[in-house]
Amino acid sequence: MSRKVLGLIYTVAFLILGYSVFMWAWSNKGYAPTQPIPFSHKIHAGDNHIPCLYCHSSAEYSKHATVPAMNVCMNCHSVVAVDKPNIIKLTEAYNTGKPIEWERIHSVPDHAFFSHQWHIRKGFDCAECHGPVETMDKVYQFRKLNMGDCVQCHRDNGGPTDCNACHQ
Repeated sequence: MSRKVLGLIYTVAFLILGYSVFMWAWSNKGYAPTQPIPFSHKIHAGDNHIPCLYCHSSAEYSKHATVPAMNVCMNCHSVVAVDKPNIIKLTEAYNTGKPIEWERIHSVPDHAFFSHQWHIRKGFDCAECHGPVETMDKVYQFRKLNMGDCVQCHRDNGGPTDCNACHQ
């Protein structure tokens, strides 16, 4: 094999590998940061069947699903599991007014517009994008949530695919 052909093969292989690494790095799929207080969606959404919208109520009416306010947690944890170390931390933070600095898990690029409200109103189940959170002791980003992922979902479900739908 000539040097030129071999060089071309190496160049193509390098470009494919580089593109794959770039696309993997650009996606947060699998991202699961350690939270200041461990929180198990398996216990809450799975074992206890608490609906997503009980804690993330703003998803129905807002662009963001948001982390629930501590008083939502305290609706139950003022009487449930009060002697557990992590609930004691939660209660102390609540009583002192000190916010818990949760690490964001799911995100789309800043230049893209996403509204939970629109997707909830169309009847999409939270698991479509967030995966089987009812089985997760530690939540992770289930999907890529990049442009290709969103466009494919819109194509599959009859959503708008024009640029202005997400880039406003």
